[in-house]
Amino acid sequence: MNDDIRVAELRCSIDGGESLGIISTDEAMSKANELGMDLVLIAPTAKPPVAKIMDYGKYKYQEEKKQKEQRKNQVKIVVKEIKLSVKIAENDVAYKVKHAREFLEKGFHVKFRVFLRGREMAHPEAGKEVLLRVWPMVEDIGVMEKPPKFEGRYFNMYVTPQK
Repeated sequence: MNDDIRVAELRCSIDGGESLGIISTDEAMSKANELGMDLVLIAPTAKPPVAKIMDYGKYKYQEEKKQKEQRKNQVKIVVKEIKLSVKIAENDVAYKVKHAREFLEKGFHVKFRVFLRGREMAHPEAGKEVLLRVWPMVEDIGVMEKPPKFEGRYFNMYVTPQK
């Protein structure tokens, strides 16, 4: 930017569209000073390098505003985790599913997780069965994002709210 540009010639344009063509760096700097703006190098690797005469402070401010607007419009996905076990009782499953339904109604994603302990690792399909018992209880308000999958000592299943 400005005096930090160390090239003899560059292709220059003024913010707003007017092109000055290929001119010396000193000429471009004097033109920028005359207009009360900055000379900013846009494409330093081009032959010849491309520069633009613009109000850099204003440009930077507008970029920050755009970034802020994008962050504001961003949707943050919240994943709630429901932990189950292989030997869980039917009423406990109903209680956990009640909470999962509340989360789905609020628009959160729900991760059902069955932890396999010790000897339960010998029969991991038991964990899958628990998740397949849970699924019919939430399928009316949720979509199965990822079906039950064995990962380490866990069987995981992701459910997202319906649109």
